[in-house]
Amino acid sequence: MPIEPPPSFWVMPPADVADSDGIVGTGADLEPGTLLAAYRAGMFPMPIGSVMGWWSPDPRAVLPLDGLRVSRSLRRSCSRYEIRFDTAFARVVEACADPARPHGWITDDILAAYTRLHELGWAHSVEAWSVDDGELAGGLYGVHINGLFAGESMFHRRTDASKAALVALVERLRAIGAVLLDVQWRTSHLETLGAIDVPRSHYLELLAAALRVPASWG
Repeated sequence: MPIEPPPSFWVMPPADVADSDGIVGTGADLEPGTLLAAYRAGMFPMPIGSVMGWWSPDPRAVLPLDGLRVSRSLRRSCSRYEIRFDTAFARVVEACADPARPHGWITDDILAAYTRLHELGWAHSVEAWSVDDGELAGGLYGVHINGLFAGESMFHRRTDASKAALVALVERLRAIGAVLLDVQWRTSHLETLGAIDVPRSHYLELLAAALRVPASWG
């Protein structure tokens, strides 16, 4: 079972007061209690220049757990990877933070904060390891709270490795009874896998219901 950290010093504003860009506010800290309070309120952190922003986009992208699209070619690709959970969390976040990637936003502070959440049992990695040479080929990480999994970032070094990790995540979430996979913004990559946009108001309803679901990571 995850360990509940001390509550945040900060009071989170409602997620539906976000501006037109989806920014609810800036500042605060990245303590475990603050991060969990943000996710429970429908927000997630992402830096805006040198300050920390707290985001609640409208629309919000989710991947329905019964709507995952797995093509025949992707299914074949999945067979090239061994999926592991939580065996290389820091390596996954570091790979997602690679400064060579476009639009990088994961700072050392973000890495440290989510590593603390992982140590407390709230943040998890899904890793795709090549069956040919045993190398870490791709993966993703995010935060699991009851029936919610909030995906944060993913990476791949070989074809379809991140998609294989996402397929495994959806299978895991369905198996434990989770009901909501938040992917923040819909990208063309995620759309091919079934991600859809929902209005912020509907996302907050889905979130409230998910937080009442006692789905253990196991």
